[in-house]
Amino acid sequence: MLTYIKESIEELKNVALPSKSEASNLMVIVAVFSVLFALAIWGVDSAFSSVIRLYFNNILN
Repeated sequence: MLTYIKESIEELKNVALPSKSEASNLMVIVAVFSVLFALAIWGVDSAFSSVIRLYFNNILN
């Protein structure tokens, strides 16, 4: 376990953080894709809700 922790610390020393402008650009990309993904999930959920509602309305009537 101690070896794992030492190796993890050594690997973290090799990590290079992005610049402020690059991080800002990446944040915008993540935000846009998050909104698009949320809209896609909302659309699929709405479609399934409509199909299920129609199905049960036809069975009960």
